[in-house]
Amino acid sequence: MDFIKSNWCELIEFRPIDRLNYLECIDLTLEESQKGYVAPNVFSLAQAAYESNMIPLGIYYNSKMVGFILYDFDTELKAWSMSRFMVDKAHQGKGIGKAALAKFLSVFFEEHKVDELYTSVEESNSAAMHLYETLGFRRLELFEYDAGEKHFREMQMVLKK
Repeated sequence: MDFIKSNWCELIEFRPIDRLNYLECIDLTLEESQKGYVAPNVFSLAQAAYESNMIPLGIYYNSKMVGFILYDFDTELKAWSMSRFMVDKAHQGKGIGKAALAKFLSVFFEEHKVDELYTSVEESNSAAMHLYETLGFRRLELFEYDAGEKHFREMQMVLKK
């Protein structure tokens, strides 16, 4: 699989979220218009604390946390899934997100020795959908569900190695 190669990738690394950096992760923010697309990081960290199969990672650029990834082995899909991907609003529009996701995918497939990774995107989040498609994800199906008092319409996507 041919992932983008750029100088950004050399400066990007992933670190587990732990007691030393969780506050940095919680402090990452999105533009107001993006907040309905990604669960707050504090919720994701709580979820990861109680669901042992979830792996939270900080995205670091030049040794500063600039984003967050949460992935897990989804027992319903019987496959790996990227549940969250976000880049702090101060670091968006610079190519860091695309480079970070490309590097994550490369590391993920090398580490887990699997052939596919699933994700889902809110149907109206065309920017995220486009980003994932530029890195090889393809659309599978639209699904709907309710969580709390909110209704979601998401596109399930998959990247096959």
